[in-house]
Amino acid sequence: MADYEEENQSKFMRKAKENPFVPIGLAGFFGIVGYRLLKMKQRGDVKMSVHLIHMRVAAQGFVVGAMTLGVIYSMYNEFYLGVKKGQKAVMDK
Repeated sequence: MADYEEENQSKFMRKAKENPFVPIGLAGFFGIVGYRLLKMKQRGDVKMSVHLIHMRVAAQGFVVGAMTLGVIYSMYNEFYLGVKKGQKAVMDK
């Protein structure tokens, strides 16, 4: 059982290193949801449904932003740095 947990944990760490914006997106999502749930007491005259919609939009916006940054980061690594590595390999020949 311990080997299985270590395998999953190492797999998660490997995936997090490959795509660092996924854990950032998850942390932001849960942070926003937790904050908005705590602020629910102080919502005043705002209806519950409006408060929940605002919470959902903020959390989804953060996740979409993190995904967009992750795609830009991976494209930068793949194309821009990949081209530089390819040019360096050609020059070394």
